[in-house]
Amino acid sequence: MEDKTARIKELRELCGAGVMDCRNALMQCDWDIKKAAETLKQQGYEKAAKKAGRATGQGLVEAYIHAGGRVGAIVELNCETDFVARTDEFKELAHDIAMQITAMNPCYVSAEDMPEGAEERPDEACLMEQPFIKDQSRTVRDVVIETIAKTKENIRVSRFTRFELGDWQKD
Repeated sequence: MEDKTARIKELRELCGAGVMDCRNALMQCDWDIKKAAETLKQQGYEKAAKKAGRATGQGLVEAYIHAGGRVGAIVELNCETDFVARTDEFKELAHDIAMQITAMNPCYVSAEDMPEGAEERPDEACLMEQPFIKDQSRTVRDVVIETIAKTKENIRVSRFTRFELGDWQKD
């Protein structure tokens, strides 16, 4: 029994899912942690797809200024309720996305925002398609979907702006 409890705890730390979700996924996958993690990831995508149509009228604006003060970003991250907007998971996600924007300089939120015939690659130009700077094996979209699964609310990046010292245009 302790081995099963340890596996549930390990999967929970790995994925951040609830205890019962971890237990059920492990039971479904014959207690294989890797398979259970993939199952939970797939379930997260399914849950996010169901929530995609929900209105996101709450959220927060997060700013990140990189050390030295030469580059920074502001991002608007929306969710359904102010309760979720005040959670540590949501605040951490907003901060991480602002850092991502500062580091990777995306042009668009998602591939749907790219103009037709654009020459840029979506995995470089689109925030949601970029590899996450804290874990290159996941995309920013994966990180957002994991947070959707944890908070049980729709979350979306509405807009962002990146500033770099000396990088401006005359009108």
